[in-house]
Amino acid sequence: MTFSAQAKQELCRHTIHKVCCAQAEAYGILLYCNTFHSRQIRIITESPWLKERLPTLFRKAFRISFDQEPEGEGKGTFLLEDPAKLQQIFDTFGLEQDSAVSVHINFAHLEEEHCRMAFLRGAFLAGGSVTDPLKGYHLELATSHYHVGRETPALLQEVGFVPKTTTRKGNYVTYFKQSNHIEDVLTAIGAPLSAMTLMNAKLERDLRGSVNRRVNCDAANLDKVVTAAQSQIEAIRLLEERGVLATLPAHLRDTAQLRVSHPELTLSQLAELCQPPVSKSALNHRLRRLAELAQRQL
Repeated sequence: MTFSAQAKQELCRHTIHKVCCAQAEAYGILLYCNTFHSRQIRIITESPWLKERLPTLFRKAFRISFDQEPEGEGKGTFLLEDPAKLQQIFDTFGLEQDSAVSVHINFAHLEEEHCRMAFLRGAFLAGGSVTDPLKGYHLELATSHYHVGRETPALLQEVGFVPKTTTRKGNYVTYFKQSNHIEDVLTAIGAPLSAMTLMNAKLERDLRGSVNRRVNCDAANLDKVVTAAQSQIEAIRLLEERGVLATLPAHLRDTAQLRVSHPELTLSQLAELCQPPVSKSALNHRLRRLAELAQRQL
């Protein structure tokens, strides 16, 4: 099951107590479904939870039943073509049945906060999707109605969200790309568990990224240590071959011996092995001195 399907399953478990909220959710579904005009309403879905929810929702909202309901599993169609039933729906939202239904959102039906959230829930159930948070962050609502696509962002802004908009294949898309905004939207419309899943996935991604950066940083540092040690050992070998090493002061000879014996150690670790122990800075100074002496032999 996709993350989007999980979110819709959670939304379909949301209980509707008020008729106004049932109408608002149905309104969102109608404006974001496949077909909504004066002669036909067609809602196509493959979600078993939405299939179960729609008949109850429309009975509560409009006291009507669908002319056709899907049978069996998979994608199915809910159909309304009865003029009397269509008139009932149009009258509920103050629509003229002779006009095109690509109309403005009637905000008079969404004055209460809970009705606005119900409308957005319906819009998401019919025309929404959300990306698996393990792959990315994207939530969108897509409608074929121009004015609806322009006014949904205004509705979202009224309740504290700031979405972006675009068009795609004749549809008007309202979307969010920031994870915290998506979490807030899912919570507000009735899917807090999905929002929590997204938050946990974000934390997991951030933790994994932090670990990867740390590993990469440690690997890079190890490469630097190995490269530096190899260069120092080559300088020491050259001094030894030229007979210079034996003529150097004891502290430089001891440092050279430690470096050759422990090529894998960092400067800090190597400094602790000196007798007596010296600082990292002092040991680094000795190794630079050996490198300078080797350079003179070239």
